Amino acid sequence: MGFSFLTQELAMDLGTANTVIFQNDEIVLDEPSIIAIDNNTGKPIALGQKAKLMHEKVNPSIKTIRPLKDGVIADFNAAELMIRGFIKEVNSRRRSIFTPNLKIVVGIPSGSTEVEIRAVRDSAEHAGGRDVYLIFEPMAAALGIGMDVEAPKGNMVVDIGGGTTEIAVISLGGIVQQNSIKVAGDVFTSDIQYYMKQQHNIKVGEITAEKIKIAVGSVITDLDVEPEPMLVRGPNLMTAHPVDATITYQEVAHCLDKSIARIEAAVLHVLEQTPPELYSDIVESGIYLSGGGALLRGLDKRLSEKVNIPFHVAEDPLRAVARGTCLALKHTDRYPFLMR
Repeated sequence: MGFSFLTQELAMDLGTANTVIFQNDEIVLDEPSIIAIDNNTGKPIALGQKAKLMHEKVNPSIKTIRPLKDGVIADFNAAELMIRGFIKEVNSRRRSIFTPNLKIVVGIPSGSTEVEIRAVRDSAEHAGGRDVYLIFEPMAAALGIGMDVEAPKGNMVVDIGGGTTEIAVISLGGIVQQNSIKVAGDVFTSDIQYYMKQQHNIKVGEITAEKIKIAVGSVITDLDVEPEPMLVRGPNLMTAHPVDATITYQEVAHCLDKSIARIEAAVLHVLEQTPPELYSDIVESGIYLSGGGALLRGLDKRLSEKVNIPFHVAEDPLRAVARGTCLALKHTDRYPFLMR
């Protein structure tokens, strides 16, 4: 390596909802992908968790931006400021006179267009990356789950993130079949907001809807371990008086039903196109779920019943992509699927 102390290596899972950065096999940053910007100067005021606390609570001189939408960069300038801010945060912990050469591996959705791939690469380069490698997220998820992606064997991953659900069949270090749909965490959150409006006449914000999803989120109506119903407060749509509503996991399962059905259809669609030899490998080893959406209660059970193939939730599914990106960083010379 030579001047290894002059080269800093970071693995970044740049997600719609959260950004995770690994360095030397440990997580050095895990923050919501959100930035607060001063409207007058365009300078960042807060990043990550601090900015998330401001989200939906700001005055006109400040705006909070989630730079990624549906897995891709929607606001180029904000994305760059955010990535730069996060890298700076990681670096503030090192005491070094040199500005190190940055080598970064970034995960991107498998359905990304050339333009979208370019946007991520440019943002990472503008934020100081000297060597920027890109890896498709389902591939990173498979690595992070611990699959042998280079084996001549079919592996299937369903990664449900904040902006996209990535479904991929992997064999011999490449993606054989893939599908990327824009039904994921953000859609579930807005499903819940809509449901609260329709059924309970309560207006809830994105943050509260996300809390409901985490506390009582489910995709089946009969769970073995039932979460306690959640009390939600908000303004009545008609009168603006404060009202309370109690939400059960059955209600959430009901309101997420259509979105989950779309994920099921996408999974079946990929399986239909999978070559038979790989298909039989998948039936044998099962399909792995990663991403925050894998934490929805009963998802493995519901999908297994629908598809007739066992589904397994990866351990620590939220960080599977980040862990895989971290593994790819160690072997940038070895893995042919990394894009420069």
